[in-house]
Amino acid sequence: MKKCPTCHRPVNWENNPDRPFCSERCKLLDFGAWADEEYGVPAEDSAPSLEELEGDTTATDGDSDLTSRTPRR
Repeated sequence: MKKCPTCHRPVNWENNPDRPFCSERCKLLDFGAWADEEYGVPAEDSAPSLEELEGDTTATDGDSDLTSRTPRR
């Protein structure tokens, strides 16, 4: 028999709307832990943060007006 990921009690899988959890309470406790960032998914390559991008001046030529780069007709 499977165990609840929150409280580790045995879980009845058939006709259980809270599966894989044993109850709505355990489901909400798990959701709250994700919302509070107690859990995380590791990443191998993370994208640069906004702070890193704002500090990098090599990517632009200093002209932040994109309309001036549009070809004129």
